[in-house]
Amino acid sequence: MRHFIDLCDWSSEDLREILNLALTLKDEWRSGGNRPILQGKALAMIFQKPSLRTRISFEMAMQHLGGHALYIAPDEIGLGKRESVGDVARVLSGYVQGIMARVFAHRDVIDLARYASVPVINGLSDASHPCQALADILTIRERFGRTDGLRIAFVGDGNNVAASLMEAAAHFGIHFTIATPPGYELPEIEVDRAAQIAEKNGVKIEMMHDRMEAVRGADVIYTDTWVSMGQEAETAKRVEVFKAYQVNDELVALAAPDAIVLHCLPAHRGQEITDSVADGEHSAIFQQAENRLHAQKAVLVTLMG
Repeated sequence: MRHFIDLCDWSSEDLREILNLALTLKDEWRSGGNRPILQGKALAMIFQKPSLRTRISFEMAMQHLGGHALYIAPDEIGLGKRESVGDVARVLSGYVQGIMARVFAHRDVIDLARYASVPVINGLSDASHPCQALADILTIRERFGRTDGLRIAFVGDGNNVAASLMEAAAHFGIHFTIATPPGYELPEIEVDRAAQIAEKNGVKIEMMHDRMEAVRGADVIYTDTWVSMGQEAETAKRVEVFKAYQVNDELVALAAPDAIVLHCLPAHRGQEITDSVADGEHSAIFQQAENRLHAQKAVLVTLMG
């Protein structure tokens, strides 16, 4: 039995197979609908954080594949408070064929996987967001027809989204550069882990503070919110620190002529990204949002099919 917790847990070959499956399932859906591969199977969805894309995409993915999804709100379980993570995992394993969890602490996802006897999927934690990264790669593959040899420039906070995107880029042969303000870099342990994968696939990971240098000639520009859930107390400070890292028309003009702009959403328009970029000719953010559905179908079929 396998879990989908971090992309570093999977080989590059396995992830490429999942990506190909996502493309197949998306084509199949658009050609009349998916086969009921997960008929009679259920996915428990544990949420500690509010969600638009994660909840709807997983719920619809299970429906498209003939299965059923159960939404479990934060106050229904009280994960790790009202009931221990291990007990929740063991109880749910007796009811469903898979568990997806969108949590604050990455440790909770690891513990769910430790105690569950069914596959566990990381729907987001404070350390990583592998489902989002897979959808990002699917979008890049559709736009460019390939992944190998491309260049991603991430501009903003060295957060969980950036960490998973870095790992995904390493797996799929994409050069990854991240520009952050000093003090907001990706954790060294995450960079070292991704660098080992990148070296095997012949690509580089670069860390810098100069956003213009990072973006110059890039095929993909990626940004995310400056204030993640749980960091609300730091809002004023972060907005001030990150204001020079906005993705705007001037920055996009430095990238490759056919570059695309990605954002995992929700976007704080006028902060990390301008309206003109989010709605402009380079934007692929809504194709990217839709691809959460199809990338996650591939993960669900791989783990539960």
